[in-house]
Amino acid sequence: MSGIDGCRAGWIAVTIAAAGPIHPSVTVTRHFADLVAGMAVVAVDMPIGLPERTGRGGRGPESLVRPLLGGRQSSVFSIPARAAVEAPDYLAACRAALATSDPPRKVSKQAFCLFAKVREVDGLLRADPDLAARVHEMHPEVAFWQLNGQTAVPVPKKVKSRIHPPGMAFRRGLLVAAGFPEAFLADVPRGAGADDLLDAAAGALVARRIRAGQALSFPDPPGRDAHGLPVAIRA
Repeated sequence: MSGIDGCRAGWIAVTIAAAGPIHPSVTVTRHFADLVAGMAVVAVDMPIGLPERTGRGGRGPESLVRPLLGGRQSSVFSIPARAAVEAPDYLAACRAALATSDPPRKVSKQAFCLFAKVREVDGLLRADPDLAARVHEMHPEVAFWQLNGQTAVPVPKKVKSRIHPPGMAFRRGLLVAAGFPEAFLADVPRGAGADDLLDAAAGALVARRIRAGQALSFPDPPGRDAHGLPVAIRA
């Protein structure tokens, strides 16, 4: 079972046992494909299933999970239409987003910076139906909501783009309570941030719940995009 998050070096994956003691390991690599080959279940912090048009609040999954997160709602951004994600540059992405959203809305620079990774995942899943059945979308704050007794985490992990130690400590405590060794969570690999490691670890627990048939799905059942990819956030 693996949880995967984007990081400075490309991607970080935390892999755990399917059941019983967690026995975690961590890998950082440039290419998403290197991490998912042969993996039974993967939960990745990246949108899967791109809309052709968007309305207020984004896709269904984004609208469903925001009310659960309290002060962390802003961490869930609305993915624009596929045409915007596939645009060659920021201005083209904004033009495509304006033409495919109601009310018309441009994309933020922060969202645009994620599009290359969104396209990387999307291309792999569209090309391989077997892989698409094994790779699921998660969101770290929804995963921590689940670990926190389905209660919003009360403190952010970042403040003004800087790591917020109390928020990191709270999330680290949830992961330790779920079975992760403290020493593993403190040993941040090169090319990734401490928050990336925690988010990937939370994703690994989502993957374990998916494998066990215990994961929540927002919505349930998932929708499908125009290419048949599932549209749901799992937790």
